[in-house]
Amino acid sequence: MVTQKRKLLDRVRDAVRLKNYSYRTEKAYVNWVKRYILFHEKRHPEEMGRDEIEAFLTHLAVEGNVAASTQNQALSALLFLYNEVLYKPLGFVEVTWAKKPVRLPVVLTKKEVSAVMKHLSGASLLVVQLLYGSGLRLTECLRLRVQDVDFGQKILFVRDGKGQKDRTTTFPQVVIAPLQTHLNRVKQLHHQDLQQGLGYAPLPTALARKYPNAEIEWLWQFVFPSANLSKNPREANEKLYRYHLHESTVQRAVRQAAKLAKIGKRVTPHTFRHSFATHLLEVGYDIRTIQELLGHKDVKTTMIYTHVANRGVLGVRSPLDELAF
Repeated sequence: MVTQKRKLLDRVRDAVRLKNYSYRTEKAYVNWVKRYILFHEKRHPEEMGRDEIEAFLTHLAVEGNVAASTQNQALSALLFLYNEVLYKPLGFVEVTWAKKPVRLPVVLTKKEVSAVMKHLSGASLLVVQLLYGSGLRLTECLRLRVQDVDFGQKILFVRDGKGQKDRTTTFPQVVIAPLQTHLNRVKQLHHQDLQQGLGYAPLPTALARKYPNAEIEWLWQFVFPSANLSKNPREANEKLYRYHLHESTVQRAVRQAAKLAKIGKRVTPHTFRHSFATHLLEVGYDIRTIQELLGHKDVKTTMIYTHVANRGVLGVRSPLDELAF
């Protein structure tokens, strides 16, 4: 019996999962491989190489006018294709890069943070409080499991954060009581799911194989579960899982709250992470401590907050204020 060779995109998916990359990364990589093939009139990547990649990336920068980060993601996907799927390393790829602008983060004052939070409630409020109180990224907050919240030591464990790194961060005191109340409600929901033969939370593939019963355990449930059940897109079975709250739910709530608070800035969930770092810098915490709390690989990334904090260069008193009018 002749075994049919798996399709290219399925092989890409297999390789991504073998590396334990996220489902979001899997979708992005598959999409870029598709676009690359279509750009070259459906030629197979085996027949192409460095020249075709350079042409595609240059097209994205010059004609597509994409952001530098988008172009970098496309290059990463195509290098992954040739290195990990086709086993044809290409080496250095020379390309016209999209210019990456240096932008300062949008930061709220403490008064503005409070004003926005007054127009939030329920899970969205708790999420935003953790974004600002712990410096989490939105996805890191939504992916928190019950076991990642240590009420005793007052710390949060961030598992598999950006760059596949784990870290701990501060746990704001004022959130403890409302979060415990929230988790009691979540536990009741989980109990109801179990009574109906459900109660599954998706686990990383390796853990799911090693601990087959862990997906129904309370400790592995999401702190902020979705109201709906859905299938695992990486599995062929019909099992229903309770994933975490969708990012768009919090994004819409924050956008509406900022509008009601009449904040004259573009406010997103990530704005609260920026505000966390800036406000810590303003009260005297050193840049290395803030770097560790944020999970930045390079301190240069953290240094951007020195440009928006009310100290240093921006803390200088203007000479105009010294004049008497």
